[in-house]
Amino acid sequence: MINPMWLRSFCTLVELGSFTKTAQHLHMTQSGVSQHLRRLEDFLGLALIHRQGKQFTLTEAGEKLYLEAQDIVESLTTLGQRLGEDPAYEGQVSVQSPGSVGLKLYPKLLDLQREHPKLTIDYRFAPNHAVEESILGYKADIGFVTSPSTMSEIASHPLGSEELLLVTPASVKKLSWRVLLELGYIGHPDGAHQAGLLLGANFSEFQHVDMFKLKGFCNQIGLILEPVSMGLGFTVLPAHAVNAFHNFTQIKPHRLANSITETLFLITRRHKALPARVKTVVALAREWL
Repeated sequence: MINPMWLRSFCTLVELGSFTKTAQHLHMTQSGVSQHLRRLEDFLGLALIHRQGKQFTLTEAGEKLYLEAQDIVESLTTLGQRLGEDPAYEGQVSVQSPGSVGLKLYPKLLDLQREHPKLTIDYRFAPNHAVEESILGYKADIGFVTSPSTMSEIASHPLGSEELLLVTPASVKKLSWRVLLELGYIGHPDGAHQAGLLLGANFSEFQHVDMFKLKGFCNQIGLILEPVSMGLGFTVLPAHAVNAFHNFTQIKPHRLANSITETLFLITRRHKALPARVKTVVALAREWL
């Protein structure tokens, strides 16, 4: 690799046009500047300047190197300062969560990004286990999940709660066990778990979701309620996903006698200090959720 000190001496020499001025500016001797130039030329195997007495001109290789090296030298010069900076509204924040939480958070985070254009939001929708894996693998700064992590490397913090709702077509006016059996069930990746929690707490007849005829399955959070809105079956979803559905008039959410809520957890890599921009997102997420 090229020694960055050689590049700094070369760029300064080009800018000041004098070995004497370069040595004074860099607090070196003139022979030190010449040595840096010679070592750079030896390393590249190319002449970088033509000398004419105390004057010099750049060779074609010297001109190319100067154009490339300016940014490198500037970047290295300011590296320490940039590493110490920790702005609250600049840089990228990587977030992952299950779909329902994302439907609530992502639009608000886009509003935040629009207000602060130097902030970049990278939002990925994923199930709980995939969110945990991304936190472990440093692929996400923060994650939101619906159950606390059991992994020792991950810290879980309760952040809010989300009610589970039974959703039928809008035509269903009176809910009963018989109505659910007739409708049939629209499945989704978290459906068996969520239906088990809500239906088990409200219907003595319920044993498992396989008691209902499966009328469809969808793994896209924004589309799970499409077949429900068309009268094809019922499902159980978190409230954020229900409230975000675009065709809300064609569905009917039911709050049952025994309500069930899932706690939302913020997960982070244990002992990892969060940058200010990530803390900004966490603070706002607490408020929004």
